[in-house]
Amino acid sequence: MADLASRISKPADTPVDAPVDAPAEEEATNTPAAGEGNGTDDKVDAPAEQEATNTPAAGEGNGTDDKVDGDNSGLIEPAYDVEVKLSDLQADTHSPLYSVSSFEELGLPKAINDGLLAMNFKKPSKIQENALPLMISDPPRNMIAQSQSGTGKTAAFVLSALSRVDFSQSTQPQALLLAPSRELARQIQGVIQTIGQFCDNLIVEAAIPGSISRETGVRGSLVVGTPGTVMDLVRRRQFNVSQLKVLVIDEADNMLDQQGLGEQCLRVKGLLPKDIQILLFSATFPDKVMAFARKFAPNANEIKLRHQELTVKGISQMYMDCPDESQKYDVLCRLYGLMTIGSSVIFVKTRESANEIQRRMEADGHTVSALHGAHEGKTRDALLDDFRSGRSKVLITTNVLARGIDVSSVSMVINYDIPMKGSGDREPDAETYLHRIGRTGRFGRVGVSISFVYDGKSYDALNEIASFYGIDLIQLSTDDWDATEKKVQNVIKSSRARPDYAPNALGN
Repeated sequence: MADLASRISKPADTPVDAPVDAPAEEEATNTPAAGEGNGTDDKVDAPAEQEATNTPAAGEGNGTDDKVDGDNSGLIEPAYDVEVKLSDLQADTHSPLYSVSSFEELGLPKAINDGLLAMNFKKPSKIQENALPLMISDPPRNMIAQSQSGTGKTAAFVLSALSRVDFSQSTQPQALLLAPSRELARQIQGVIQTIGQFCDNLIVEAAIPGSISRETGVRGSLVVGTPGTVMDLVRRRQFNVSQLKVLVIDEADNMLDQQGLGEQCLRVKGLLPKDIQILLFSATFPDKVMAFARKFAPNANEIKLRHQELTVKGISQMYMDCPDESQKYDVLCRLYGLMTIGSSVIFVKTRESANEIQRRMEADGHTVSALHGAHEGKTRDALLDDFRSGRSKVLITTNVLARGIDVSSVSMVINYDIPMKGSGDREPDAETYLHRIGRTGRFGRVGVSISFVYDGKSYDALNEIASFYGIDLIQLSTDDWDATEKKVQNVIKSSRARPDYAPNALGN
């Protein structure tokens, strides 16, 4: 790290084993951009124009935080402590706090259990075994649940929502699930359809721009959508919310961030029945958001990981010290061969950066695609479907895909620009970093993240993020590409990711 150290004024005892790169420009995470609103790509007054819903097929419905096509009883889950806090109303000796070791113990309808068996889910994950008994109990109780990416949060809240639905009233909306982007909403819709594939009369609709017919309005028992479109449909009386029993908010830390999406979620909640069950899920809950979440979902039971265990344990986290900002592109291209071993996601700060990197890489003979909020809905759907199917292996994107999206083949995430927040990008965004790298290494799979640094600001930002999570980042050399490629290949081609990665152990 001598080159970086020589360019940075810092105390001699500053640890050098953890850096991240500052973005050149940012597609707002906290400040909504025109038409993209805080990652929702969904404005408050966005019209719900008629368009055929492009929903994931049953096989694609694996777009969950869970493994769908494998035996999850054999997956390696990180050993972590789960803190469970019962709401004040239930905190007494007669209030049973228990976990389950099998889905059968939950007493779910046979059709739902059959769906789980068809997906080869044989036992609950940690978050599922602790959260599900509380969420499906009667009378319904609110829940705030936090667990790292890839641990089964999606399946947990989908099972809870399905358990509340009366399928004899298939066209009456009974469960509403909100997500920050159309991509995540479509993914959750696919998960519901897959888990509920044996439920008679299951109708799941996506309340995203252009997906709901103006003539019929919302006609599904479960509705997955983005806040702006949902609010627009309710106001136009195309979405009857009178019989809703449960409201789920995924990526709740971003959705309740009181700017943009937070205001929209509050307005949506104000339109719903007062006694609705509220379930909030996220991989991270900063203190200020948790305080707001407790007001949004009063008297909620809480399940969360201890702070020091928030980082994604299954991912080998690395960094590269680029000579300067202009040479980040050259370093990126040198990594292209490693990116296509599986699939890779490159996170940049703005749509303009994504388009420019795509243009340059294609001109240099590389096959890549770019996805961001400036694209039309159908184009975004097609780009993500191509990436899921493997037709596209390298995807350049902004923070619109930083949250929740699960593509099982993703083996590498590159932070081309380090996530920053605040006016003028004054401070590193540790939560977004965690969500970004969580697109790989999901549920015991292999994963590598590589962050680019090039100056004092990017170094300090990455160092602060690493210190926050207690991460020891591994440096990859830009001068010895044989050694760099060997390090990354040894992780990607191993049986599972090694967060305790040591260079000497991998032949360097």
